[in-house]
Amino acid sequence: MASAPKPLTGTKVFLMLVAFFGVVIGVNVTMMKLAIATLPGTDVDSPYAAGLTYDREISAAQQQAARKWQINAHIERRADGGATLQVEARDAAGQPMSGLKFGGRLERPTDKRADLAVGLSEAGIGIYRGDAASVAPGQWDLVIEGEARGMRVFLSRNRVILH
Repeated sequence: MASAPKPLTGTKVFLMLVAFFGVVIGVNVTMMKLAIATLPGTDVDSPYAAGLTYDREISAAQQQAARKWQINAHIERRADGGATLQVEARDAAGQPMSGLKFGGRLERPTDKRADLAVGLSEAGIGIYRGDAASVAPGQWDLVIEGEARGMRVFLSRNRVILH
């Protein structure tokens, strides 16, 4: 003869409810901690200040277009995991330009904490070159800024994929 099943008591129901909600709350707390730990932050610290600089950026872009410079950038991933960035700068007549100060940045579109600065130095007349160590594969925004006499005279942002 089989034994009778144990009756469902109020204590069992209470313990099952506590266990169920304990698991749900535990999972929620874990997910919240992971979300906060991996949050890349804001894209702009102050939207108000970014709005104020908008007109200056438009003016700078118009001045850059009027110069008709030919700036070509090439980035290549090396076997050691780093990357080499080369910028070639020519004026409107196609002549190499020297004496400029170029800088580059590799910005991760999804996580600003992974951004890398690439210092460029003049390797030849109109050719600027720099290296970045430990560049992860994937999509990056390549930002190139050029300065002359302490003023930014060139800005470029392009999406690149490094394998």
